[in-house]
Amino acid sequence: MRLKGFKFAMITLAAISGISTAAYAATDTGAPSGARLTMPQARAEALNQVHGKIKSAELEKEAGGSGLRYSFDIQTSHGLREVGIDAVSGKVLENSHESAGSEAQEARSEHEQTSGSNNGETEDNDHDRNGAED
Repeated sequence: MRLKGFKFAMITLAAISGISTAAYAATDTGAPSGARLTMPQARAEALNQVHGKIKSAELEKEAGGSGLRYSFDIQTSHGLREVGIDAVSGKVLENSHESAGSEAQEARSEHEQTSGSNNGETEDNDHDRNGAED
């Protein structure tokens, strides 16, 4: 008798899981919670602003704009630039030269803040203008 109950429970669970997964897939826009832009859309805008190779990309909560932004470090022939794109409006929030020292300081600061947790941030590394990996 217990085996029949267990089988019924497993079949029911599988059916419910399939339905909820299908509903999620049908409504997923590809943009993280709170963002209207996807990472690829923001990446394309950043590369329209600065031609080069994206060395790192992340979604972060930071002051300015909506408070949610995509941040890209882009290697150009003239050095490293940081481009920030508002994840809600798509506006360019930042387009500035980044020295090696300030990049190292930012990396240390982020490491200390997250201390092993990504706190809802996502990161995407080493993509060129066409989105290809290194």
